Amino acid sequence: MNDSAGTGLLLSAEDVPPVHEHNAAGRSPFLLTCDHYGRLIPSALGDLGVSESELTRHIAWDIGIAGVAERLSKHLDAHLIAQRYSRLVIDCNRPPHVASSIPRISEATTIPGNEGLSREAAAIRRAQIFDPYHRRIGEIIDQRGSKGMPTVLVSLHSFTPVYAGIARPWHIGTLYHRDTHLPPLLLKLLRAEGDLVVGDNEPYAVSDETDYTIPVHGEARGLMNTGIEIRQDLIEDEAGEKAWADRLTRVLGEIEPMLRAQQRI
Repeated sequence: MNDSAGTGLLLSAEDVPPVHEHNAAGRSPFLLTCDHYGRLIPSALGDLGVSESELTRHIAWDIGIAGVAERLSKHLDAHLIAQRYSRLVIDCNRPPHVASSIPRISEATTIPGNEGLSREAAAIRRAQIFDPYHRRIGEIIDQRGSKGMPTVLVSLHSFTPVYAGIARPWHIGTLYHRDTHLPPLLLKLLRAEGDLVVGDNEPYAVSDETDYTIPVHGEARGLMNTGIEIRQDLIEDEAGEKAWADRLTRVLGEIEPMLRAQQRI
């Protein structure tokens, strides 16, 4: 295993680019992001010293959300920007200066490949994985603005059904901080479904200390925004991914004309 310290190179010609885009010509006002879409590890880092069974768990990626995100992108005709590399390499929804950006321990699992990481090696991970992803999101928001296209940022995630031995009752949660327009509409319509336990800033809440995508691309730029968290056991197979993409397509499809009527977009 090699942390590529001192080489200036992390991703080789054999590695795929960090940014994945789907339906880039989409005309929907919703811009979808998926920070924990993939679980790839650059070949230079081997397996980070972590077993394959651990690398399929939530510590490495958001299980099921990739399938939901791509289907939702297609159904809404929305542009999706996603990150292919594992959050264990560098977490693209954490401020780079915090300890959880490149975790040495995730839940109870030690990540040997992240121990004793030099400042230079950490900077290379940021430069080659984190920065291209967020630069692309920023570029797309700028391009949409120059074309007069409204942008509503929706950041898609999934969460574990049990954490620290405690069962989580929510099927889905809306996550937000400063936006007072989109999250209440989403919360209301999800609860109106009648068969869901919906979290209001549960199981997580957005903050400047724990999140990056919404604070930087949504709040700092004055865009309406929300995070969506779906419980992983509901989207762990293709049928679940399809069902939740269909449901969110319907709900967000109801929200869009409401925002237009309010002259928000």
